[in-house]
Amino acid sequence: MRWFWIDRFIEFESGRYAKAIKNVTLAEDYLHDHFPGFPMLPRSLVIEGLAQTGGLLVCEYRHFTEKVVLAKIPRVQFFGDALPGDNLIYTATVGSINENGATVSAVSHKDGRLQAELEIVFAHLSDEHSSLFEPVTFLRMMRAFRAFEVGHAADGSRLQPPPGLVEALNCENAQGT
Repeated sequence: MRWFWIDRFIEFESGRYAKAIKNVTLAEDYLHDHFPGFPMLPRSLVIEGLAQTGGLLVCEYRHFTEKVVLAKIPRVQFFGDALPGDNLIYTATVGSINENGATVSAVSHKDGRLQAELEIVFAHLSDEHSSLFEPVTFLRMMRAFRAFEVGHAADGSRLQPPPGLVEALNCENAQGT
């Protein structure tokens, strides 16, 4: 099972930045267990939501051909809690992407105010770890989060899923029916 810590993208520019929404609701069971009597989104899950926003941005840049993992978070600062009823806006901005990985600056806003700020370092894994990743899964995530509906490439054209992944997904779906 994969856990999603964003609800959808509202902006996405390949290789540059992505903006996503996370709606915090009482329907999420983990809110009731974190601090009994004071439901809140754990800060580690805010970090994970920002990492998912930035990680998909980094993965998409090279058409999901590289395996990207969160390597470290050198800096994080919180300015408030995320409570049920809050809408968090996550923004991830690429600092650099190279053959070894990427750096991303990420912020979370709540009601127009800064809620969290962090730096994320992603690493590219070698092919020996390929069994950990299914690129088609990332394509499904990008579709579920509506990245292709709101996204655009660096040249301004509409963001498109990589044809090879679409073909792989179609083959997978044909085999499953």
